Amino acid sequence: MTPAERLGRIRLARTAGVGPQTYRRLLARYASADAAIDALPGLARAGGRAEPLRAVSASVVERELGRLDKLGGQMLVLDGPNYPDLLALLEDAPPVISILGDPACFAARAVGIVGARNASANGQRMAELLAADLGTQGVVVVSGLARGIDTAAHTGAMHTGRTIACVAGGVDVPYPPENTALQSRIAANGAVVTEAPLGTAAQSRHFPRRNRLIAGLALGVVVVEAARNSGSLITAQFALDSDRAVYAVPGSPLDPRNNGSNDLLKSGATLVTQASDILEVLPARPSSGAVGLPLGFEESPALWESPPHPEPNMVLARNSVASLLGADPTLVDDLVRRCQLSASTVMAVLLELELAGRVETMPGHRVALLDTTRNS
Repeated sequence: MTPAERLGRIRLARTAGVGPQTYRRLLARYASADAAIDALPGLARAGGRAEPLRAVSASVVERELGRLDKLGGQMLVLDGPNYPDLLALLEDAPPVISILGDPACFAARAVGIVGARNASANGQRMAELLAADLGTQGVVVVSGLARGIDTAAHTGAMHTGRTIACVAGGVDVPYPPENTALQSRIAANGAVVTEAPLGTAAQSRHFPRRNRLIAGLALGVVVVEAARNSGSLITAQFALDSDRAVYAVPGSPLDPRNNGSNDLLKSGATLVTQASDILEVLPARPSSGAVGLPLGFEESPALWESPPHPEPNMVLARNSVASLLGADPTLVDDLVRRCQLSASTVMAVLLELELAGRVETMPGHRVALLDTTRNS
């Protein structure tokens, strides 16, 4: 990847409306990132966007790269050097990640440990012991730098080995503030990872993306004390969706902090009381080797060998696709089967609609209509 192409890919990834899967489809369709950037305004306009869509400028990206370099960090680009192999397997792998620390951490076996922020003393002790024992076996522990279980897992891992902290905001805006010193220690001995640009303050909407990073960087995820509907269960679901192993520590059913983790055990998660329970069944790689892409998402130029708009009336094609969509996610394969259009046309329409802000591409090869008042 040339420096110019790398810069173009970062610009494309940082552009509003270009999510991870849209990024991949744009690069599959166009010969370079610059060509994809040049096409953005026309694609968004065709999808119904009123205001122009402009990519982030090269100067903005260069300033961020300069600031990151001064912090001792670096930005890794999907398909570029040092990008984590396990993370690259995700169907919605982040196009770019910023890191503080040593990217060599990504080459080791890794296990995620997550759990409640308001964890009990016993829960925190368990997370710390598991992490320390995994560290003695050369396993890197991945967690989210939150209060409670995450903090205990990072601390235990650093007693004997290395740890990776996935954060929701920019690497220059530690969160929670009381873990600022912990983040610095992790950066010095492991790695701190984020999708967010520098200067981004962590907000609630950012944490599911952070949870996806934890699951994506690990071969398996251990849940220690998690209530129902907690962020830790979201991480476990991401792990399952990404073909990673899921483990849980049992807890008292009288403590609501254990309801979610106990539910995982009922659903088939591996029961963990010591590190050997994890290591005995930790896979070398995700069982399928990779997360497959659905019809029309293949990163192959063959998909676009025909003209981008092969159907005689693209207005009708857009209306046909949009009419099959709603607020509930729909499988892309179902759209292709039901709308009686070619796969390349459906993908072209979805690309336009997403760049116009009318459609959202979601994990699991699904799409959803964001504004049902405009599907005409």
